[in-house]
Amino acid sequence: MKKNGNINVQTENIFPIIKQFLYSDHEIFLRELVSNAVDATQKLKTLKTVGELDTDINKLRVEVILNKEEKTITIRDNGIGMTSEEVDKYINQIAFSGAEEFVNKYKDADKKNSIIGHFGLGFYSAFMVAKEVEIISKSQTPKSKPVRWVCDGSPKFTMEEVKKKTKGTDVVLHIAEDSLDFLEEGKISTILNKYCKFLPVEIKFGTKKEKIDDPKGTKDDKGNIIKIDKESDNIINNTKPAWTKKPSNLKEEHYKEFYKELYPMEFNDPLFHIHLNVDFPFNLTGILYFPKLKNNLEVQKNKINLYSNQVFITDNVENIVPEFLTLLHGVIDSPDIPLNVSRSYLQADGNVKKISSHITKKVADKLSRMFKKDRKDFEKKWDDVKVFIEYGMLTEQKFFEKAKDFALYKNTENHYYTFKEFTEKIKEIQKNKEGKTIILYTNDPKEQHSFVKTATDKGYEVLELGGPLMSHLISKLESENNDYQFTRVDADIIDKLIEKEESTISKLSEKEQEKLKKIFEESIDKEKFNVQIQNMSVTDSPLLITQSEFMRRMKEQQQLSGGGMQMFGSMPESYNLSVNANHELTSKILNEKTKKNRTKLINQLLDLGLLSQGLLKGEKLTEFISRSVSLIK
Repeated sequence: MKKNGNINVQTENIFPIIKQFLYSDHEIFLRELVSNAVDATQKLKTLKTVGELDTDINKLRVEVILNKEEKTITIRDNGIGMTSEEVDKYINQIAFSGAEEFVNKYKDADKKNSIIGHFGLGFYSAFMVAKEVEIISKSQTPKSKPVRWVCDGSPKFTMEEVKKKTKGTDVVLHIAEDSLDFLEEGKISTILNKYCKFLPVEIKFGTKKEKIDDPKGTKDDKGNIIKIDKESDNIINNTKPAWTKKPSNLKEEHYKEFYKELYPMEFNDPLFHIHLNVDFPFNLTGILYFPKLKNNLEVQKNKINLYSNQVFITDNVENIVPEFLTLLHGVIDSPDIPLNVSRSYLQADGNVKKISSHITKKVADKLSRMFKKDRKDFEKKWDDVKVFIEYGMLTEQKFFEKAKDFALYKNTENHYYTFKEFTEKIKEIQKNKEGKTIILYTNDPKEQHSFVKTATDKGYEVLELGGPLMSHLISKLESENNDYQFTRVDADIIDKLIEKEESTISKLSEKEQEKLKKIFEESIDKEKFNVQIQNMSVTDSPLLITQSEFMRRMKEQQQLSGGGMQMFGSMPESYNLSVNANHELTSKILNEKTKKNRTKLINQLLDLGLLSQGLLKGEKLTEFISRSVSLIK
């Protein structure tokens, strides 16, 4: 008996709304329809488990069939199927979710066989690409009759009894003229690989050929068994991906194999992983991998894929995990993450915050265990993960509290310390007369070699603190530890950086020092250099060019933040020019009778100081070379 009717909708324009606004990407139709087909097989499993149906569930699968000649795509399942009454209820009443009703009825029956669909509108995504959609279904219920439902995208439908040998459902899409690109095998394969790669039921898409040994054992002239072509079903998904298994059942090679499955174009193995497995107060599984980061903050994000019961949802997980964790790779799967009706966007919800906090805690706990279990191995990995950890310390206070106990800092002798270990070692040696412990550091040991050597020759420890985030992290550490102050070794002369009660006595009188300062100021750019006469050792350099720790750090932070701190960007470069009052060359300059010779010597020393800081370039460098040759002559 044939039945015509109208779909129960509140507006005549429901289909244009679905096509234009509900789903941002038309390819989503395949995810929704395949997910619905998987739901149908999962429902069958559940009913079998609770004893409501007696049927074979060993060969459940979903098949995607492409027919370019007829311009159709068919999604076929051998799941629970539908009676005409169920089609009328679940298809003709939009937004009435059959999956949701089913879950409520059987939610305690078998939690392993979860139902994917939560949205009654998923089926209607078919009309984004189809000018007409058919449903041909036969229920697993005994003595039920097959039914065919047809709709052309208007609210009108036709429903009638038909013949169908197998139980289950076929959804046939007659592809519209503006969507014929979806009839390309390569495109469908790409979409299936993206959204359906880890669905819990086999998904077949066409066939594939592979070389196998001839079953008859036929051999070639060299005695080798001949290879023959064998055509087999092309199953596009892994129904039991690693994250769905218990960690106790997996070995290290299994995690590496799964990483390659996720990222076939990645050439480097991950450093290590974290297996997430939570069932209270929310459901969450997944595997997060730590890639090698070095000092690269520009690594590709969006490498964590979000799934809901093994259905791919999105690779934009910034609302689920803290920003610093988006540098990781891997999979998170949770049916408890709230999505909007199209599953495209996360919705604000308390569970999201709880999940985010839990993942942060799991990551911190894993790193802490690694540090305590095998510190030497952790130190070997440190340079590859330190940017990630530093990023987390800067952006997540709870992570900072845990990470401060395992975050490492390397000195110029390649020894690693935690912040507590290092400060305990230096707090008496490197304390200035104000009582603050000065933490000396270099961000470029080669470029700042002379400053590092001066400090280490005096028995001081110098840390190597490089990387794009370090100036921010230093400020953070200072704010958390008021008794400590970080200073780069080239910020001033060492005796000024760690000023003691006792000081080096000057060979020059106050009057001579004033005269020497005036001579230098007459020969240099006073806006760029601030002249200071310092009482250094006779073995120290005659002249040092340094830059204020505060100003240089502000400029570094400005560069990292994209130039937002205009007050520092508009200020000219300024340096301290420290003249060693006890060096023989400064005495020579002071006693030089002609202004010409004094200026020549000062310029030579100034250029040497600039050269040591990498600041002498272009025309000035050419002049320095010429003057040096002249002085040698």
